[in-house]
Amino acid sequence: IASSIYSWALIFDKYRMFKKINESSQKFEDKFWKSKSAEGFSKTLPAKSEDPMTQIFQSAMNEVVRTRSKSSAVQIARVERVLEISTDNQVKNIEKHFTFLATVGATAPFIGLFGTVWGIMNSFQSIAISRNTSLAIVAPGIAEALFATALGLLAAIPAVVAYNKFNSDSKRYVARIDNFSKRFLSII
Repeated sequence: IASSIYSWALIFDKYRMFKKINESSQKFEDKFWKSKSAEGFSKTLPAKSEDPMTQIFQSAMNEVVRTRSKSSAVQIARVERVLEISTDNQVKNIEKHFTFLATVGATAPFIGLFGTVWGIMNSFQSIAISRNTSLAIVAPGIAEALFATALGLLAAIPAVVAYNKFNSDSKRYVARIDNFSKRFLSII
């Protein structure tokens, strides 16, 4: 039950996170591509931002400023490396807890199945003890079994659906970051 509740809370949290970063990244990109210069634009950004794309851009701009005196090839190589590292750090943060969702999705049905077996075993024990096969004797164990199965599915199905959706959203967002990074490298 606890993993089911935690997975539901995680699903809602990740849903809000993707909605938030997609909106903030869209605003960032719109403003960036309308600005006159990347350096001028970077000065208008807040020092701390929760938007992954803004953070990646700020890291890259810091490297652009630091390597201004270097040759063009050296500067581009260093900025490219900073973009890769910053992107990797942001992706790790975005994909945090994906493994938990995958694990719940993969294991919860088996936990439910274990509960089902346990409930059926209790029913057979009740039959053996009472030597009676009436519904009143068998029903509690069967109800227990069905409840365990339902709990396992209640945890697994949303976890699998959410994992697949968030994994897809993450890949799209990473492609968006990569696209921005390539375009940014072409203008420095």
